[in-house]
Order: sequence, then structure tokens, then C-alpha cells
Amino acid sequence: MLYTKYIFLIAILAISLFSSCEKDDPVNPSDDPSFKGDFVSGIHTTSGEASIDKDKTTLTFTDFKTDSGPDLNIYLASDITNITSDYIDLGNIKGIDGDYTYSISGTTDFTQYKYVVVWCVAFDVNFGWALLEEQ
Repeated sequence: MLYTKYIFLIAILAISLFSSCEKDDPVNPSDDPSFKGDFVSGIHTTSGEASIDKDKTTLTFTDFKTDSGPDLNIYLASDITNITSDYIDLGNIKGIDGDYTYSISGTTDFTQYKYVVVWCVAFDVNFGWALLEEQ
């Protein structure tokens, strides 16, 4: 019985050792963003990167950070000087420090909606924004 336990333990260790040495999967070219930009501070310090996937269905924030505030939403806007004139509301912010994803319509025209904005609905202020540029 003890012998069986040792063989079982050795088998588990061997599997763990060999599986941890496997080569990483190659990077999938479809994972490369089609649009991306760095956040710029608005009324509050904001930083990180915003990117749109090749399928144009996911907005990703990487190393994102902004200040906390009431009623923060994420907008895709056509104009940074008059944000609320033409925008798509992606909903409430998911977090103020980290990596986050937002679903977007695959039919969104990013040549028109080229700004990602952290918008404070309660006070009508721009916490920060990123200009999405084609890659």
C-alpha cells in the first residue's frame, strides 16, 4: 500500500514537472489590437492603455488607473471637446485600478467613435480619455 502511494506521488510530480516545461502557445495574430491608445488625464489623473480587438467587439483597458468618483461611465465619443453631443455609453466603469474589458457592437465605426472617455455623469466631467488609433 505504501509502495502504491509513492508511485502515485512520483507520477503526479512528473506530470507537474513536464507540463510546466511546455512551450507557451504562439501569439495569435487576431489577439493584436486593431485600434489602441494611451489614456490622458482629464479632470482627474488617469492612465493606462485602451485597445480594440481585431473583431472590434471588445474594448480592453490595460494597466488602467483613475480616481474614484460618483457615477463613472465609459463612453466611446466622436468629439473630445463636446463629448455628450455624440457618444456610445458602454455602461458603468468596472474598476478604477487594473485590467478590464467591455463588450462593444461589432458594427461600431472607430473612425467616427475614436475616443474612449471615463465620464462622470453626475458632474458632467471628463476624468480621462484615450484616442484610439488604427494599428
